[in-house]
Amino acid sequence: MREVVAALVVALSVAASAVSPALAEGRTVTGTIVRIDPAARTFTVKDAAGAAWSYKVEPDAGIELGAFREGDRIAVTIGRATPLNMNTAADLLRKGDKVVKAGF
Repeated sequence: MREVVAALVVALSVAASAVSPALAEGRTVTGTIVRIDPAARTFTVKDAAGAAWSYKVEPDAGIELGAFREGDRIAVTIGRATPLNMNTAADLLRKGDKVVKAGF
């Protein structure tokens, strides 16, 4: 019986890993702000490849969006593990994440 349970646990683990996305240690996106709404705490960045990345800043993140304007070139760093193929309306920026003007 133990062997059957162990085999079932292994099979479920393998199936779950095939379905769940791999995690990255963190990531940085550099690009230009194409849309910003400080009141809603959201902004969108277009990277060099033309991909749009949307973000929502949590209130305790320590990121002041009033310092940025559309057209600013920035780097957004999410410092925690995130799914590589995350497909959400907007990535949440939390305490420890960074948004800085980039001099590229």
